[in-house]
Amino acid sequence: MFIARVTGSVVSTQKVDEMIGQKLMVVEPYRLDPTDRKQLSTTGRTFIAVDTLGAGVGDYVLICQGSSARLTPETKDKPVDTVIIGIVDTVHCDTQCVYDREE
Repeated sequence: MFIARVTGSVVSTQKVDEMIGQKLMVVEPYRLDPTDRKQLSTTGRTFIAVDTLGAGVGDYVLICQGSSARLTPETKDKPVDTVIIGIVDTVHCDTQCVYDREE
């Protein structure tokens, strides 16, 4: 499981039948900044994830990848490699608030 930020969406009018109706989002994984543990920083990678929750651009989300991505009711038996499984409200590390959705 990883924290990622939604940076965009993907529209595909032609796709396999199992993926019809699935919302696709561009997500960029983040990590705790190695030099300043008070903020999150990008890993520099990008994935396409199936959005099962209605996340929006700018939201930080929890993603699962690989075979775990096919364990949700919405993605079972679908050709999915990355899925959004949560929308992040806050991130705390030690006693520091690293991210707060309300701010």
